[in-house]
Amino acid sequence: MALVKEHISADRDLRHRLELRASAASGDPMALRERILALLDTRPFARYGYVEYADARAYGLQAAEAVSALRTLTETGRATEAVEVARDAIEALARAYGEIDDSDGTIGDVANGLAAAHLEACLVSHPDPEQTADWLVDHHLSDLRHATDIRLSDNADVLNAAGLARAHDRAAGVLRENPKDWAAKDLMEQLLRMERSVDALIALHAADLAPSGATQLLIAQELERAGRPAEALEWAERRLREADPDHGPETRLVDFACERYIRAGRLTDVVRIRREVLLYHRSLAAYQHLRTAARAASCWDETERTRALDALRADTRPRKSLGRPGSALIDALLDDGDHDAAWDAATEGYADGGQWLALADRSREHRPAEALRR
Repeated sequence: MALVKEHISADRDLRHRLELRASAASGDPMALRERILALLDTRPFARYGYVEYADARAYGLQAAEAVSALRTLTETGRATEAVEVARDAIEALARAYGEIDDSDGTIGDVANGLAAAHLEACLVSHPDPEQTADWLVDHHLSDLRHATDIRLSDNADVLNAAGLARAHDRAAGVLRENPKDWAAKDLMEQLLRMERSVDALIALHAADLAPSGATQLLIAQELERAGRPAEALEWAERRLREADPDHGPETRLVDFACERYIRAGRLTDVVRIRREVLLYHRSLAAYQHLRTAARAASCWDETERTRALDALRADTRPRKSLGRPGSALIDALLDDGDHDAAWDAATEGYADGGQWLALADRSREHRPAEALRR
């Protein structure tokens, strides 16, 4: 006993563990709750009100004891208590999470451990599904949701039909008041996926289409997962036709449509889209995509290439100043290995310093004197 006392006087972590086990053995739920929440208290580790990276690991090791304690409660027949304490612990850690440097993810692992311990306790104790739904919804709609990755789908067996219906009603009510509530929309999206209500999920996304086309991509992906590829491609094509004239279509949406065209053997449609994209995004990547598509369709001839290079040539010429990127025209000509044309374009003012160096390096065999001057 004297030896144990000596150790716990010098080892705070050991003292916390012994106190926690003593509280669990005593059967006093309030004392146990206080001990578990004490493990999540950041004050002993905080400097100037913030847990720095150097102290985060030590705090994480202490906080992880709370996860072990909750699981011990469940294993020893006290799952009902574990549910309530787990919820308090999750909220306590979530409130403190913004004041911790969790660069290595240690505290995030503890938060997810608490969420897993809560689920385990629920599966054993079978708490009221509607009350559980209310707690999950409140947590998801609050600012505390960012600390843990609690998904409704993981809690489907706990919620059952009654709990899911309750969560659906809550999420729908919030969206009626504020259709742009991001958290409520995410919650409803989870519920509709669980219900496999594809059309309702599409309607949810379609009610708030992003100008970039990202929402249309989500819709297309949902339809494809549901085994409705024709409708998926139709959504993608619709967005490509309605692209913002100033910014062009979403790059991932273009890739989505082109991949489906390639599968269907519609190679000329891929060339058409890649050609249109090049007019919006005058970049080396857009040029390379067009070149690859045209070669696959056996139409990468001098006419197609000249038209593509002219589109890049129409872009603003770079200034010879530091920090200003060079032109995509030079990048494309270098990528084609057309060093003479690249040299001519660079002489016309299309190259910046870095491109001149790259061009001079590649031209030193047949333009040694000019390359050296550059």
